[in-house]
Amino acid sequence: MSLKRTSTDSPAAGKKAKSAKPKAKVDSTIPLKATVNEVLAIVRAEKKLLKEKPDDDAAETALQLVGVTEAEDLEPEEVSKRLESLVTNIVMQIMRSNSFELNIPNRGASNQKYLEDLDRIVLGDKMSKRQFLNTSHVRKTAITTRVVELVHEVLSKGIHITKRDLFYTDVKLFKDQGESDAVLDDVACMAGCTRTSLHVIASDKGLVVGRIQYREAGDLIDCTKMGIAGKAIPPYIDRITDIKSDAEFIILVEKEAVYLRLAEDRFYQKYPCIVITGKGQPDVATRLFLRKIRDELKIPVLALVDSDPYGLKILSVYCSGSKQMSYDSNHLTTADIKWLGVRIMC
Repeated sequence: MSLKRTSTDSPAAGKKAKSAKPKAKVDSTIPLKATVNEVLAIVRAEKKLLKEKPDDDAAETALQLVGVTEAEDLEPEEVSKRLESLVTNIVMQIMRSNSFELNIPNRGASNQKYLEDLDRIVLGDKMSKRQFLNTSHVRKTAITTRVVELVHEVLSKGIHITKRDLFYTDVKLFKDQGESDAVLDDVACMAGCTRTSLHVIASDKGLVVGRIQYREAGDLIDCTKMGIAGKAIPPYIDRITDIKSDAEFIILVEKEAVYLRLAEDRFYQKYPCIVITGKGQPDVATRLFLRKIRDELKIPVLALVDSDPYGLKILSVYCSGSKQMSYDSNHLTTADIKWLGVRIMC
């Protein structure tokens, strides 16, 4: 099985792509009983194609996405300006009517759709209102304004905090971290930015080992010299720069146990590669890191996941995104991931 984006000349999202003139290309589908040498031959051919292929962002720019809400990766100063504009609008409403309401992109399932042309889940353009004087909305509206205040403070200080830190800032109001987490995504949608642009991050979860070097906030990291288990993928993806590698491919592993087996055996020394795991369902940092190194190094990604619904779901999150983060799928998804392993053919 080969999970790949479908190329398109469609002028609008959601419409079926027009048939394009076929181009000569290498068949990158990995056969069920392929030998190691056959897989490597496919990988090297795919690597050559990726070097010649335009960036995913450039391809998506050619599409005129209609009825789709997508987040931008913004600088802290721009995010602060947008939050200040939001608060100014609230103040103006209070002065006019002694109340206010917030227009928030609807992140419900009814406003999410799968774009076959891009092979990912996106958020539609429906909006929902959150009114302060509405008894069913008042608490969530208060939480929203509080989160806006806390995020603006974090941005003004130029620091990062975890989602857990955000929750503990006002436990009496939030009561449950699930509420503050959900509102944080709402604030990101309102500001039109990614969640990482708010400088609120999740604790690190993913791991990386193998033939890759990069600088993290100026410090040189060599993932061949970080011990047997490798390096934890940092949540500060924006601070990773100067990525270098002589790897021929990336192996994306579902389970940590399989990752540790490959890491302990120094698999990357026999076959030049980078090994990554999200330890099951991947966190945002792992998905961002995978996308970043794939785009910069332009090498193929091979996924090693179980042939069951859970394994396929994990693979689909890397390829097509998740419903929860559908507004940021353009940054979190990685195209053209090849599936390795045993498959059940119907």
